[in-house]
Amino acid sequence: MAIHFFNEDVPQPIENSKIVTSWLKKIISENEFELEELNYIFCSDEYLHSINVSYLEHDDYTDIITFDNSEIKNTIEGDIFISTERVTENANSFKVSFQEELHRVMAHGLLHLLGYADKTESQKTEMRKKEDACLSLFSEIK
Repeated sequence: MAIHFFNEDVPQPIENSKIVTSWLKKIISENEFELEELNYIFCSDEYLHSINVSYLEHDDYTDIITFDNSEIKNTIEGDIFISTERVTENANSFKVSFQEELHRVMAHGLLHLLGYADKTESQKTEMRKKEDACLSLFSEIK
């Protein structure tokens, strides 16, 4: 029952790991899932690109890749890789703070583990609503 934060080739971007951990656990429990183990790995564009090519056979840059390692229904066990360079660029594009965009992307990866998809337009709309709800939860915890 643990959430871990790792950084590969970038500085650790989490400002308050206790608050962020509480927030993520609240998202999990409100969706009636159990936490086994959740790893967030923060990295560079190049690091994430190599994972994208090696494991998913996608030769493009992305902000996040989520691997679901759970074997039991309604259980969270996974690895979420996040490019902090993409998060910085997205934050600038959307005119939000780095931390807000980081939290959105972290929630996005967790939502994938909770069963939400974002392949179709309607799924993307639903995902954005869920991300917004997660960000609201973060405001309550702070």
